[in-house]
Amino acid sequence: MALRATISKLELHVADMVRGYYDSHTLTVARHPSETQERMMLRVLAFALYASEGMAFTRGLSTTEEPSLWEKDLTGTILTWIELGHPDERRMLQASGKSQKVVVLCYGGHASQVWWQGAQAGVARAQNLVVLAVHPAQVQALARFAQRNMTLHVTIEEGTALVSSADDSVAVDIAVWR
Repeated sequence: MALRATISKLELHVADMVRGYYDSHTLTVARHPSETQERMMLRVLAFALYASEGMAFTRGLSTTEEPSLWEKDLTGTILTWIELGHPDERRMLQASGKSQKVVVLCYGGHASQVWWQGAQAGVARAQNLVVLAVHPAQVQALARFAQRNMTLHVTIEEGTALVSSADDSVAVDIAVWR
């Protein structure tokens, strides 16, 4: 018998001072059996960083044709394609051709730095690529928020996302590598 996804309900309140975006989202987050709580909460953070009416979680780990998140307009055009971790150069270039903006959110510390040093020359022509990094300890701190029912407030200001619940808060520094 196959393991099933763990479903979490999330009330996400986003205050993005950089983009001037202020809204609330009621989300269902499915965590694949092989996905860690850290990665799931990083998907939530990525949603908050690029929150919009069209932003959505995809089938993620269940399929290789889709990113972790994407934003589509009403015609189905992919506006933002968001990957987590260390995608290969070919995948980033393909995503660059399919969408207006590609975002890679790394969370592996030194391993991410090594990956980016090896990958950046191969993706130099992708003008719409953004690469961000989060320290692994901050991702582990985010995992403390993972519950079946969550209410989170995310305030984004100049390279930092303050994620808070009723009991706790974590400041997550977002490094821009490209």
